[in-house]
Amino acid sequence: MKKSILGAVAALGLAALMPAAASAQSSSSSRDDSPNGLSDPSSAFTGDTRRAAWHAEIERTERGHLIGNPDADAALIEFISYTCGHCASFAREGESALDIALLAPGIMSVEVRSVIRNPIDLTVSLLVACGTATGFKNRHRMYLLSQDAWLAKARSAPAAQRAIWARGDRTGRLNAARALDLDDMLAERGTSMADINTCLSDDAAALKLIRDGNADRAEFAVPGTPSFALDGELLPEVHDWSALYPVLAERFRP
Repeated sequence: MKKSILGAVAALGLAALMPAAASAQSSSSSRDDSPNGLSDPSSAFTGDTRRAAWHAEIERTERGHLIGNPDADAALIEFISYTCGHCASFAREGESALDIALLAPGIMSVEVRSVIRNPIDLTVSLLVACGTATGFKNRHRMYLLSQDAWLAKARSAPAAQRAIWARGDRTGRLNAARALDLDDMLAERGTSMADINTCLSDDAAALKLIRDGNADRAEFAVPGTPSFALDGELLPEVHDWSALYPVLAERFRP
């Protein structure tokens, strides 16, 4: 199993952690002219103002976690990397809006799937999956919304330590989690350090994350992160909230 992990992460590297490459996985551009505020009178997300609580329903899937009504008329897949700056931006700008407008009333579901670009992605993805399915969304957003802080530590780490992380094995994952305070962040939310170390040490789970990401690349031709598939079809050139919003507005136009 150790050789399998090392072989699987050998091509990942840590280059994506450096500032110059942080946005290389996304072809998105900054666009602020979309009417993407849900309180905007022109918002297309209109209709029954009653709100259910489907946004709090979460279950594990074969390749990720499904948030919302599993029988919703529409299904969005969100392909993300935890070291991707654009993914952190999407978490800030779009995920709460989706909760309110589409997930809570059960109109759409969102499945979050990890794309493993480097060993730090692997470490964080294992931590995000560490615990109950119902706690997934809180862990997912915690690491994305605090990305600037822990990713800065990763970029400034000594080369010798980054070499340990690059191995992608149990020791590397435990070392990275400790050095970047990723384990403490989860422990502060009530997960025991023993459980955290067990999750980080799970080679089978680590290898499955890598294989699942590769399967998504093969099935959907995911070009970078974040990317999105709506009703089983990859959305071309959609890599941020300002690009996703008009697609969903058209899909759910009254």
